[in-house]
Amino acid sequence: MSELTPGQLNRATLARQLLLRREALGVGEAVRRLVALQAQHPASPYLALWNRVDGFEAAALDEAYRDGTVVRSISVRITLHTVHRDDHATFHSAMQPSLRGSRLHDERFTSTGLTAADADAALPALLAHAAEPRTSAEMEAWLTEHVRDASPRLWWALRTYGPFAHAPQPDAVWCFGQRNVFVAAAPGYRRDPERSDADLVVLARRYLEGFGPASAADLAQFALVPRARARTALAALAGELDRFTGPDGVELFDVPGGIRPDADTPAPPRLLGMWEEILLAYSDRSRLIPARHRKLVTRVNGDVLPTLLVDGHVAGVWRATEGRIEATAFEPLPDEVWQALAAEARALTRFLADREPDVYRRHHHWWEKPLPGETRVLAG
Repeated sequence: MSELTPGQLNRATLARQLLLRREALGVGEAVRRLVALQAQHPASPYLALWNRVDGFEAAALDEAYRDGTVVRSISVRITLHTVHRDDHATFHSAMQPSLRGSRLHDERFTSTGLTAADADAALPALLAHAAEPRTSAEMEAWLTEHVRDASPRLWWALRTYGPFAHAPQPDAVWCFGQRNVFVAAAPGYRRDPERSDADLVVLARRYLEGFGPASAADLAQFALVPRARARTALAALAGELDRFTGPDGVELFDVPGGIRPDADTPAPPRLLGMWEEILLAYSDRSRLIPARHRKLVTRVNGDVLPTLLVDGHVAGVWRATEGRIEATAFEPLPDEVWQALAAEARALTRFLADREPDVYRRHHHWWEKPLPGETRVLAG
């Protein structure tokens, strides 16, 4: 097997994630190529596409959510993601063992006295009830009326592993607000472990298309599945994948024809949003985040701050405050890099102006303790 350097892995990720240059793509095609966009904060998929799509306008993603081209739901890593509708059912099926087990084996559910069978039995009728958008309060009220000894934890479990999506809200800044509204993403539910395993194979291939080359451990981290399941899924693709040796001797897999640019391919600066997917999609995150910076970017509660991407690697963080973009570089940057970041910041302030100029404001407490490095106001 040929060896791949850290630089080659970095540039492969950037190329597949449209971060070497912005491309003129429709929202649906862009999301398909990117595989999954972290959507824990409603604004993050918008910033992800702004960083990647030439001429991107927020209204285009609004429309894609509303016409169902893309879906916001709990899927990979048991957290909210935006995925293409053609991927949603497969991803959700592949994730069923993790989604279901994370809730039905949790003491917060088991302590209610309800069983996994009780939850499974309630789900089909609840999905029928959610053919029209429903709030959490409405879903809990229905369960209280129709399920004996129902607890609020029943809906807590069902909304995670049931095939529900978040319904767009016409009055929300980013198409979704703090109050979630749910709608059935599929008409029925049937637990099918064999189908889940087969669909994980499809998810594995899709992951490699968007994030490869990668290891079995990387796939397990991306999907939050046991490493044994990840290895089995990749083994099912034996003969269909290219294999490499990574910098640390770990076996890496990739789809045939996967883009792998030279390590010296130029990578322009970017202002990545909070919980950016490329920073969470690998077990070995060193291809993008230097180890010395990781704790500054990923905080103790799991918050992943908005970051400066310089030469393909995380070099600092940024925040929008009072209509300005304030950036902190952890280490000295050349003047020409600051100038390029300032140009990005000016474009970002224009993009945010009509939506949420102080995006991610409720996370500004992470700046209460001064961050190391140099801080500059880049725009505003």
